[in-house]
Amino acid sequence: MRSEQQVEHSEPRQTANFPRAEAHEPRYAIYYTPVPEHPLTVAARTWLGRDAFFPGICAADVDEPAFISKPRRYGFHATIKAPFRLKEGASVETLERALRGFAAAMTACPIGPVRVDLLDGFFALVPVQPLPALRGFASRVVTEFDQFRAPMDWDDLRRRMSHRFDETEMTNLITWGYPYVSDRFRFHMTLTNRIPEEQRAGMRARLETIFQPYLSEDYYIDNLSLFVQEHSNADFVVRSQFTLKRGVSLKLAV
Repeated sequence: MRSEQQVEHSEPRQTANFPRAEAHEPRYAIYYTPVPEHPLTVAARTWLGRDAFFPGICAADVDEPAFISKPRRYGFHATIKAPFRLKEGASVETLERALRGFAAAMTACPIGPVRVDLLDGFFALVPVQPLPALRGFASRVVTEFDQFRAPMDWDDLRRRMSHRFDETEMTNLITWGYPYVSDRFRFHMTLTNRIPEEQRAGMRARLETIFQPYLSEDYYIDNLSLFVQEHSNADFVVRSQFTLKRGVSLKLAV
């Protein structure tokens, strides 16, 4: 089918539909991450050398920063709604109120046990058994909160277009600001950058040793976290976290 084919993309032309964003404009993202005291969060904090809950505090000396620079910047998480800028007239306070109400009405979504896996060259924690409920949950978050998202800006479009997408992913990118939604969504919690093939066996063994004690837990998406990147060179940090069904803000920061 044509929708499954990889399509070539030429350099996009800038139009009024893809304005340039200011470098100082914050971006927000709706992620899942366990609460700060959870053993998996603690292990990931040590591995990445940074705590998204407590900006500026380094958790450990990182001896291989080239392998973790991207997940370190974004913080330990699973993407539910990818980073976006607020549309004109929207406020982060309104976004948080909507997220609080959404979480209060939602039941925790099962993830199950996880494992270390290789995805497109990078390592991540993924469910042992893929669950359709995860895809449906993520799709609901994507559509519910798209009302707050500004149109994709020019620099983000150019960065995304450096990758190869099939037609479905390209449509998702233009429609939702992210290619991997709906049937292309795959729950994962990233641990590394892309790893050279000859180094993957050693990296897998190292990650499995570090994270093995935490893999067998019956995980749930039991909270949603609003992350913020204050400017284009900043790390993402947790601004607020809301538990499902109760709608209680577990943490307020920045």
